[in-house]
Amino acid sequence: MNFWEKVQKDLKKELKAGIAFLKESSAVAKKKVNELSEEGKKKLHLLELKSKVKEGMAELGGMVYSLHSINKDPMINKKVKGIISKIKKIETQIKKLENKVEAPIKKAKTKKSTKTKNT
Repeated sequence: MNFWEKVQKDLKKELKAGIAFLKESSAVAKKKVNELSEEGKKKLHLLELKSKVKEGMAELGGMVYSLHSINKDPMINKKVKGIISKIKKIETQIKKLENKVEAPIKKAKTKKSTKTKNT
């Protein structure tokens, strides 16, 4: 085999290896983008739920204040109980979602600290 044939053979081999590397890298990048996208969606949903809680608390506070000012027990009011129930349901959703969001973050921190210890 002459020099030119060897160069061509080596170029083909390296080109195939480069393409394989790019395919693998793009698959990893695509997976990571999907993971980050899902985390972003979860965090956005979490923010929306917390906003609903804030609105519910404001409504509840106004209602309790109104009932208190006319000397009525707010805890026997059906609307107050309904708002409290709604807030509790959202609170449960938030706790579940926060656990899902925090788990990957803790996992990522563990990986980083492991790398730091090894270097």
